[in-house]
Amino acid sequence: MENNTNIFESLLENTAEYGKTSIELTKLKVLDKTADVVSSLIPHTIVLGFIAACMLFITIGLAFYVGEILGKIYFGFFVLAAFYGIVGIFIRLIMYKWIKGSICDSIIKNVLK
Repeated sequence: MENNTNIFESLLENTAEYGKTSIELTKLKVLDKTADVVSSLIPHTIVLGFIAACMLFITIGLAFYVGEILGKIYFGFFVLAAFYGIVGIFIRLIMYKWIKGSICDSIIKNVLK
């Protein structure tokens, strides 16, 4: 009877240790995937910031140029604002699902990698 009790206690201890180890392994896997996703997003965000700054300066220069052609500087800014508004509406209506799907697929690939 004591032998059965010792086996049962040993089995119970091993089961508890297995549960703790499984939880710890899951935590480490989640941490690894989170670090992988964040580390892949940060460089993309930095590059996107530089591209946005470049586009801002190009837009300002183009607005001044178009304004100079039209005779009043602020007309250039109105023209470019209208252009970007039309492009924004086009992207929202036509390309929204494609862009959202591409971003979701990229994140899922990074998580499942």
